[in-house]
Amino acid sequence: MRGRSKELATRGRRTRCLATAVTVAAVLGVGPVGTAQAGAPSCADGWHAEVLAADLGGLENLEYDGRGGFYLSGIVRGELLHIDADGHVSTVRTGLDNPAGLRLIGEDLYFVTGDGTTPNGGGTLSRLHLGTGEVTVLLPNLVQPNGLLLLPDGDLLISQLSVPWPPVGISRYRPATGEFTLAWSPVPRPNGLALTPDHRAVITEDVLTSQLLRVPLDAPDRPTPLATVNDGLLPALDDLDVTAAGLAFVTGDYSGSVYQVDPATGTWCTLATGWTTPRGPLPTPPPIGPTSARLAPDPTTGAWSLYVTSIDGTLRRLRPPAALDLTPSFVR
Repeated sequence: MRGRSKELATRGRRTRCLATAVTVAAVLGVGPVGTAQAGAPSCADGWHAEVLAADLGGLENLEYDGRGGFYLSGIVRGELLHIDADGHVSTVRTGLDNPAGLRLIGEDLYFVTGDGTTPNGGGTLSRLHLGTGEVTVLLPNLVQPNGLLLLPDGDLLISQLSVPWPPVGISRYRPATGEFTLAWSPVPRPNGLALTPDHRAVITEDVLTSQLLRVPLDAPDRPTPLATVNDGLLPALDDLDVTAAGLAFVTGDYSGSVYQVDPATGTWCTLATGWTTPRGPLPTPPPIGPTSARLAPDPTTGAWSLYVTSIDGTLRRLRPPAALDLTPSFVR
C-alpha cells in the first residue's frame, strides 16, 4: 500500500458478533492452562483468563481504543480489525502486508507493515485517519518493522526485528515534523517496546537471547540487560507492557507462555502457558503462541487488566489478583 488512499475504513462492513467475555475452561488459578517448562516458576495463582474473541486469524498486536475496545492487527490475513466493548468485531482495513505494531493518537491509528517479509526494505509506517478512512504512508522503505511505542513527547519508536542479519535496532519518528532517525538505538533483534515508570527509558527484548533490555532515552546507544527469560530453548519474547510499579508482562510467541518479569531483580515467572497453535511433525517457526500484551481498563470492573493476542486468532483478558495493581507506566 503506497501513497494516500480514499478508501473508507469500513468498520461496519463485516461485523461478527461474539459473546462478550466468553469464559474458557482454562481459568488461571482455577483450571489448567498447560504445563510449564521444567523449572519454570509459576505465578498463576489468583489470575483469571477469559476469551473475548476467537477465530480472528493470526493476530500480532493490539491497541486500546479509549472506549472499552481494541484495534487489532491480523498479520496472517493482512488486515486491521476493531472489537468494541460489546464484543462486536469489524474489519477496518484489508490487503496489507503483514501488519504489526499499532498506536492510536487522537483519531489517527499508526501501524507498520512488512513484519517478517521485508528483510531488504519495503516495510512501512502508515497513518489511518479513523474518521475518513484515509491512509498516508509516512515511511515507505523500512526493514522488518515490528513494534510501535508512543513516547510522552509524541514521538514514535519503531522496533525493526531484522532477523537474522544485519540488525537495524530501534528507529525514532516524530509525527509533528516527519523527522526520522534510523537505528536510533542499536539493540539487536528488538521486538516489544514499553516505557519505564520514570519515563526516562524504554524496555525492549533481544528475541534471540531472550533478554529484556533497558534503553535510556538520553543515551539510546547504551542499552543494559535487565533480565533473561530462560524458559526452554527459545521462548521468542514478543510484545510487552510495563506497570507503574515496574512489573513487565511479556509474551512468548514460541513458548506459548505469558511471563511476569521484575526488571529490578531480574526474576520472572509464568502466568499462563500452553497457548499455542497445533504443531506438525516438523519444527514450526515462531510465532505459534501469544504475540502481544497490553494493559488497559476492564469495562466490567473499572480496574486495569492484561489483554493478550495470539497467533491462533484469540484475544484474551487476564484479570489479576486483587492485590496486584496493573496501572500502566504511561497513561495518555
